[in-house]
Amino acid sequence: MTRPLCIFLLSLLSLAAVQETAAQESLSGRASVVDGDTIEIHGTRIRLRRVDAPEAAQLCEDQEGKSWRCGQQAALALDQFIGRRVVHCNELGKGKYRRTLASCRVGRTDLGAWLVSEGWAIAYLDRKGLYREAQDQAEANKRGIRSGRFERPSEWRKNRKRRSGAS
Repeated sequence: MTRPLCIFLLSLLSLAAVQETAAQESLSGRASVVDGDTIEIHGTRIRLRRVDAPEAAQLCEDQEGKSWRCGQQAALALDQFIGRRVVHCNELGKGKYRRTLASCRVGRTDLGAWLVSEGWAIAYLDRKGLYREAQDQAEANKRGIRSGRFERPSEWRKNRKRRSGAS
């Protein structure tokens, strides 16, 4: 293979890598927080992957058994953490409700890991154990919803649907 041809092929590979990186970070900008695990950037709703935060209307109990609006607090905590900083998301596809699923970060901080470690979301643990350490940290330090009793958000949604269907 001639040297000019090698240089040309390397240039094409480099360009493809740059385009792939740009496509992965095509969802970047200032975010508005919709709820504890959903943000919006430039009109695109983004569901943070591998985490589940309490719903906005969901209540949890503190150590004394007093109810508090944990879903609302999760969203407020995420909003405060992000502030006016730019959020970068790598799109992973579409979820059940046609929202974009993505892994997002602010600076070097993965938003899913941050939510789980602060106790504002639970991790969908799989064999890879993504966010397992963050979840263990939140449990050990009794942060966020882990400071008292809570119903898993997926169970809360299922029970709410069942109660509303029974009325």
